[in-house]
Amino acid sequence: MKELLLHSTFVEYLLEELPKEEQKLVQMAIEATDRSYANYSKFHVGAALLLENGEIIIGCNQENAAFPAGICAERTAIFAAGAQYPDVPVRTLAIAARDPKGELTAEPVSPCGTCRQVMIETETRFSQPVRILLYGRNRILAMNGIRHLMPLSFTEF
Repeated sequence: MKELLLHSTFVEYLLEELPKEEQKLVQMAIEATDRSYANYSKFHVGAALLLENGEIIIGCNQENAAFPAGICAERTAIFAAGAQYPDVPVRTLAIAARDPKGELTAEPVSPCGTCRQVMIETETRFSQPVRILLYGRNRILAMNGIRHLMPLSFTEF
């Protein structure tokens, strides 16, 4: 038997420490939480992604009484980007959330497993990592590639 250690790297920022372009992306993810339809969980998530061509696409979670017919914010943004700009890689993805009281979460929230797998597929498709910004009022966690959140995945590039 051999024990293996998986390593992930995150950088912690305050909003004002991020480059202006990334601050804007985080702000757009925060604003997207207001467009969320979360009638059941009351957990509103917004995402904003920056494409290589400079376009910004937003997404928000959309719930449905026929669970799991809804969709997460991250996948909404990624799939919209794929529909509008099918050959343009995703450069950066920012995610923010509001709790059931309507407050922005103090700590960053991370994508669900399904969203992580879609993000891996996106990275694999374009043969490059996506920079991920997870917003929380107290801090923002940044990583260069979804593999820092999901080191063992179905595909590799």
